[in-house]
Amino acid sequence: MSATPFYTTQLQAGLGLIEETKLLLSLYEPGQSGAALYDKALDSGMFPTVSARRLRNIVVECFTPRYIKAGAAAHLQALQGRAGSSVMNQLFLYYTASANLILADFIRQVYWARYAGGGHQVSLEDSRHFVEQAVRDGKTQKLWSETTIKRISSYLVGCCADYGLLSSRRTAERSIQPLRVEQATVLYLAYKLHFDGIGDNAVIAHPAWALFGLEPGDVRNEFKRLSLNNWLIVQAAGDVMRISWPFKSMEDVVDVIAEC
Repeated sequence: MSATPFYTTQLQAGLGLIEETKLLLSLYEPGQSGAALYDKALDSGMFPTVSARRLRNIVVECFTPRYIKAGAAAHLQALQGRAGSSVMNQLFLYYTASANLILADFIRQVYWARYAGGGHQVSLEDSRHFVEQAVRDGKTQKLWSETTIKRISSYLVGCCADYGLLSSRRTAERSIQPLRVEQATVLYLAYKLHFDGIGDNAVIAHPAWALFGLEPGDVRNEFKRLSLNNWLIVQAAGDVMRISWPFKSMEDVVDVIAEC
């Protein structure tokens, strides 16, 4: 069993970067490396206000680990302009959180826990406490300085705001704006996890769903909704669910979402 990866400071290279991601997806060619995409982006003239150094950080430190290394860029490119903006933003959130464990845990452990407890706001102080505790618990490869803790605390809140989880107003406390997971997002992630080789009930219990505030019972209900369109075939007996998967590739799934 592989060790749990350490928290990193990679979010400092870029937060949600939604508009930048859309532009880079429009330039991306299947099989392209991050370095080649950077060269193409630099020559494209599509980033006139971004310095070459900053653009390199966006492409190499953010876009590449989130989308190219994850094998998602071609699928997201095919969905761009065809799937709704809410679906795209939710998929961007999933891949950004997957590439940045500290963000994923913050959303699950602080944001949704606060919402479930009846809270209406998340503060910079909440984020700072989370990061400080993570450092104490040895979740970073080395001790972070106070400056780094303060900076990453701000980035976590800012990234949540970029993806619409928190209000965009820059204040010490930001209002929670709970998202409603889109059916197309559920369809995409269900098949993505399935094609990753994860068993049916492990797919249902996967921690990715908690990014959207879903517990296993919620996921089962979402899967039953998908079955109404014959996108899944579900057989349930108590807490055990057997699933048949009609689509044979992510390309098939992308085509279905694009036609919705």
